[in-house]
Amino acid sequence: MDKPYYMYVLLTADNTFYGGFTDDVGKRFATHEAGKGAKYTRPASRHPLKLLYAEAFATKREALHAEAVFKKLKRTDKVAFLREHGVTDFTPAKRD
Repeated sequence: MDKPYYMYVLLTADNTFYGGFTDDVGKRFATHEAGKGAKYTRPASRHPLKLLYAEAFATKREALHAEAVFKKLKRTDKVAFLREHGVTDFTPAKRD
């Protein structure tokens, strides 16, 4: 794997999921936290954010496909997917 791409899932303060893709999870999460990420994660009511899950893929196409599949799931199926991948804490991050 030359340069991995990642599909990641964030949990917002208002208890919703956001799925995305990137080649640098830490940098992308920082961008979201700074309010400069996707339009969905910009509102202050969605902050703070919590990174729940990230999975590496060999190609950008695979990561984009995984993101698209996740986004089409119903919430109950998203929770099941995350549980199957070891995520157990669905508590939104607390504001400082």
